[in-house]
Amino acid sequence: MSQISYYTEEGLKKLKDELHQMETVQRPAISQQIAEARDKGDLSENAEYDAAKEAQGLLEMRISKLKNVIANARIIDDAEMDNSKALILSTVKIKNIKTNAEAMYTLVAENEANLKEKKISVESPIGKGLLGKSVGDIADVKTPNGIIQFEILEITR
Repeated sequence: MSQISYYTEEGLKKLKDELHQMETVQRPAISQQIAEARDKGDLSENAEYDAAKEAQGLLEMRISKLKNVIANARIIDDAEMDNSKALILSTVKIKNIKTNAEAMYTLVAENEANLKEKKISVESPIGKGLLGKSVGDIADVKTPNGIIQFEILEITR
């Protein structure tokens, strides 16, 4: 059974662009490699042909998986979302209770996570700990080093 995933419009566009690139650029390039290798003669001992066929199989598998993800993707309309709780697309300002260090993260779908842009997945330990919390709540986040407590300071969109 396919799992529904939630994306921003930007995130879904990136997935569609990646699929388009695979289908219109990579697929024809691999087909060309197979044709060139086939023209070299005996296929039973042709390493180039074997490598190109394997690359084709891997590409087709990736295309199939990406089509499935896109088919089950839903765009989130953040205009209708509740700002009182940390949800996907919320920007959450948190404070580590132990160290008093503050950080601000935007909760996003797993495929859109990018720590450099301060976007963390709702599937990550911190993301899971923050989901559903309100301003003033304490989130217990399970990490390999034990449980870290974060206080929710602010939630915005």
